[in-house]
Amino acid sequence: MGVRGPLGIAPRAAVTLSEREALIVLSTVEGLGPATLARLLARLGGALMILEVAAGQSATRDLVAANADPDGTAHGMPDAVAREIVEVADNAAAVLAGLMSSDVEIVTIDDPDYPRRLQSIELPPHVLYVRGDPAALTARHAVAIVGTRRPTEAGRLTASRLGAAIARAGAVVVSGLAVGIDGAAHAAVVQEGGATVAVLGGGHDHLFPTAHRRLSAAIVASGGAVVSEFPPRTEPLPGLFPRRNRIISGLSDATVVVEAGASSGALITATWALEQGRECFLLPGSIDSPSSAGCLSFLRGFAGQARIVAGIPQLIADLELVDDLSDVGGVPVAPTVAAVLVGLDPGPRRIAAALLAGRTTADELVATTGLPIAGVLAALTLLESRELVAGAYGRYRPVGGLASAGPRRRGPRTPRSARRPASGAPSARRSRGV
Repeated sequence: MGVRGPLGIAPRAAVTLSEREALIVLSTVEGLGPATLARLLARLGGALMILEVAAGQSATRDLVAANADPDGTAHGMPDAVAREIVEVADNAAAVLAGLMSSDVEIVTIDDPDYPRRLQSIELPPHVLYVRGDPAALTARHAVAIVGTRRPTEAGRLTASRLGAAIARAGAVVVSGLAVGIDGAAHAAVVQEGGATVAVLGGGHDHLFPTAHRRLSAAIVASGGAVVSEFPPRTEPLPGLFPRRNRIISGLSDATVVVEAGASSGALITATWALEQGRECFLLPGSIDSPSSAGCLSFLRGFAGQARIVAGIPQLIADLELVDDLSDVGGVPVAPTVAAVLVGLDPGPRRIAAALLAGRTTADELVATTGLPIAGVLAALTLLESRELVAGAYGRYRPVGGLASAGPRRRGPRTPRSARRPASGAPSARRSRGV
């Protein structure tokens, strides 16, 4: 008689894979989310047993029954997903060979190098596909920076400055590789020579957005990692991004939202952070700015839990990357604009200052600086050659060291006796299925 699982199901055929390999194979089943997979693992006794049941004559019926509650009224698994498990089981060796031949490293939840932060959330991914250094996922300190795909120039610059400062303080920056705030934070960390982790909402073979292919390669080259819970050939469909967001917050000690509209996906990441018992910080903004509407609403709705970003030194202290605010004076939170532009003539300096003030076109720069158009274009060319400015479709913006630079001067430090300790935010632990 063959082996019987906890439900008394006798498999019809044996699958000659290890438990780890069977789990990797199951991670390729389309529609099999972490909650359903966890339930099947618990009820059938492991990944290998799931594949063995899937090889039986009544596999679809047995798999659906294993996922259901005793009365059969809850946790229904569609027959289509059960049939997909059967198909994968029939081709397990080929599926595994294809994954092993890809240029990604595979980390399972039972591996010793699986990130401990992620393992502690309610619904951790059972398998991670990593391109780059998996050690970046287990850094001592990790902070997520997220926000809208349509930031203001001020928001983009703030994300760059935050990312650079957090990297200089010794933490890994985690984000979602999206255009806008995510991309600005990743790029600033790379510019600083720090490690950053990008979490995808699809597979590595369908990198999204394609505009960030070079950034993705730079993240890997600088010692960071690009990671996904989806196998390489998974297309980045909209429904997968909320699952991606729980990993961003799950890999991090805290999440920082720079700018977010009323319906921004960054707010999903912020919610996940609170549900996972992690800290959450949001940048307050103008009540008239659509890009700040989501942050302001979240701060109001989660008063006492979500915290404001009161400044970069204050955030570094609140994140406990330094002992207290007085220590930030000795930490190079950001190079000054003057330091970034050292050695340049007055013309490029004036152009840089105008760009930092939000001017984006050549005409605006001419009007603001009083320089002739030829002088403006020459200055822009010089700044672009130093990778301090990027231009596209007639608009220019600070990048690299200029984007992450801090104010020209710091004001006097507040006396220790006048400082007030930051209050801790209570955790929010509410269940949510995926």
